[in-house]
Formats: sequence, C-alpha cells, structure tokens
Amino acid sequence: MDRFEKVEYLSKLCRIGLTQEEQELFSSQLGDILEYVEQLKEVDVDGIEPMYHPLPITNRMRQDSVGTSMDRKRTLENAPQKKDGFFVVPRVIEE
Repeated sequence: MDRFEKVEYLSKLCRIGLTQEEQELFSSQLGDILEYVEQLKEVDVDGIEPMYHPLPITNRMRQDSVGTSMDRKRTLENAPQKKDGFFVVPRVIEE
C-alpha cells in the first residue's frame, strides 16, 4: 500500500472527505513523517534510559489534613432551591 492509498484508507476510517489536493498534500506529509521515523531508528540509544518528560519534574503534593467544613445553613443561604438541608438540582439521569 503506497502513501496515497494509506491516506485514502485513513480518511475513510476517520470518515472525513478529502479532496484530491488534500490527499496529495497529506500523502506528502505522511511520507516526510515516515522518513523522519526511519532516521530516528538509526540513532543508537543503547544505555539511554527512557524518559517521560524532557525536564526533571516532581509532583508537588500538599499535606492532606482535616480542616473545618462550612456551616450547612450558611452554605445553603444562596442556593436557588433547597430542601431538607440539601441543594435541589435538575435531574440529570433518566430512569
């Protein structure tokens, strides 16, 4: 399967209509990408550890501690609708 056929096949899978010019453009771009991947295959990576990010980053975690909660009555003061101490919201799940 040549590049043009691959682009045509992929456009059908994606269900997008491509003009003849777009197919030619994308097949050319696909060719460039595949050539670059072939160049990358030639690079000697023995002894190089894979990385997930180009910069050394770490997650900054905050201390997980129990705090005071807002008062229920005060929290519900601005609620447009409330019932029995709870917010009333529109139903989002149909039965």
